[in-house]
Amino acid sequence: MYELVLLCLVAFAAGFIDAIVGGGGLLQTPATLLILPHYPVATLLGTTKIPSIAGTSLAAFKYSKQVKFNFKVLIACACAAFCTALLGAFLVSRIDNAVIKPVILVVLILVALYTYFNKQFGIHQEKNHSVKKQVLVAALFGLIIGFYDGLIGPGTGSFLILVFIAVLGFDFIGASAHAKIVNIATNLAAIIYFSYTGHILFQYAIPMAIFNVCGAYFGTKLALLKGNKFVRVFFLIVVFGTILRFAYDILLK
Repeated sequence: MYELVLLCLVAFAAGFIDAIVGGGGLLQTPATLLILPHYPVATLLGTTKIPSIAGTSLAAFKYSKQVKFNFKVLIACACAAFCTALLGAFLVSRIDNAVIKPVILVVLILVALYTYFNKQFGIHQEKNHSVKKQVLVAALFGLIIGFYDGLIGPGTGSFLILVFIAVLGFDFIGASAHAKIVNIATNLAAIIYFSYTGHILFQYAIPMAIFNVCGAYFGTKLALLKGNKFVRVFFLIVVFGTILRFAYDILLK
């Protein structure tokens, strides 16, 4: 029983963080692996996808009331991400994550530095690309990040937000809203695969989903209330936490 209580508390916090800037999986996934060490990794990864998609769906719905979506960009990115997330879920037990994590760590450090020193990063929306170029770029990054989400997972929301801001010119609120939809697609793909292979513990996943939704509700309200500057600061905090997490995995394990 205590395991379920801990998992639900973690799911609430993850939903809150994820609704604002993504990265809730950086808390939820390691905690689940720690609390339920006697289950296979693939099973625990599959289980965390249920609360993730629940909280992300609520956040996306809340954002949709105040954000105008670019549907061409969104569909291209989401469809591409869905396909490669399936592939990533299939390969999750076949590729050594230790090969990928050092690269991600370097990228995150650069992201943190750029965001910190560029005070206008993600504060105002800037559109310097043609619609065609935006769609192609969105599809390309959808392929890459979708594969990462299926294979590893934690931090996907933050990476998507980064792409929507740095590459596609969105502001933080718009980027977060679009990232939620794409993240739903990647989570759905992973759930389809993990359900088919019997890698989801529904006795944990369903209660966690309820608490994740509650966290997402409060996180989205706070983000919309405070605006882009607040989300920028929160983004920096989450990226810094992500850096510490990956550095710990690489250097101390």
